[in-house]
Amino acid sequence: MNTRKLGNTLQVSALGLGCMSMTSAYGPAADKQGMIKLIRTAHDRGITFFDTAEAYGPFSNEALLGEALQPIRDQVIVATKFGFDINLITGERGSGTNSRPEHIRAVAEASLKRLRTDRIDLFYQHRVDPEVPIEDVAGTLKDLIAEGKVKHFGLSEAGIETIRRAHAVQPVTAVQSEYSLFWRGPEDGLLAVLEELGIGFVPFSPLGAGFLTGKIDENTQFDACDFRNIVPRFSPEARKANLALVEVVKAVAQRKEATPAQVALAWLLAQKPWIVPIPGTTKQHRLEENLGAVELELTGEDLRFIDEQISRIQVQGDRLPEPALKMTGL
Repeated sequence: MNTRKLGNTLQVSALGLGCMSMTSAYGPAADKQGMIKLIRTAHDRGITFFDTAEAYGPFSNEALLGEALQPIRDQVIVATKFGFDINLITGERGSGTNSRPEHIRAVAEASLKRLRTDRIDLFYQHRVDPEVPIEDVAGTLKDLIAEGKVKHFGLSEAGIETIRRAHAVQPVTAVQSEYSLFWRGPEDGLLAVLEELGIGFVPFSPLGAGFLTGKIDENTQFDACDFRNIVPRFSPEARKANLALVEVVKAVAQRKEATPAQVALAWLLAQKPWIVPIPGTTKQHRLEENLGAVELELTGEDLRFIDEQISRIQVQGDRLPEPALKMTGL
């Protein structure tokens, strides 16, 4: 597995593994032992970068990852997140965010226990808290880093000015946001700022929450607890319209003797050398398929074809429900 660098010092595999879907969001939690096996197989196949959060479950995803990685903890990079208003005893969710310094510290201690580790390699603020100055957040992370409990500071779905202000207090190693051929918002200024500041970028939903695999159409039925049921971009009407985008990816995949998922991931990897996508899966064959993207080289002609074709397509539907959109880009 090739490696890439986030920020100036954090070396990770070119492709990470997003673990959220193993316990939440895309339907019922998957079989625990099966997921432990999948995580360890991912490491055997070269993945060293694993992504979780206290909010996934809540708590159960961190506990799963901690158990799976315990035998190989010193061989991997673990990223987790703080910032939602979650009761650390009951797991009950509040209505919004909480990045008060004392809460960040409490979350860090709880995450360390669940992850069965003495340090968090990359600690993201999951969403910007409008009630807490980002300088206070960055200062708290600076202290945690000085204490050795955290190694690197990250931001998720943060706006450009927030990133600049945070970076001035404590260097930001990575920013995580949605980015794929299904959502190219980061190209509107964010990528340029990250390059300027030397910050790595970790796209989540690099396969458009599964849409870019070509396995979803307007007739697809999602599980009752799958979050895509409330996402405007995944309404049946939007899916039907957006299949035009998938056809572009399929055309390139056929030419390259690859799968649409591999082309979508290879496209992301080709954008910048400091981009590290974190596709998630609960299936061994999907893991293997995704790993194949690292070896897939898209030529300049391939990339131009993709850009030219997709620039003619108006993707339908917002990428998140309205309340969730209001928590991004602050």
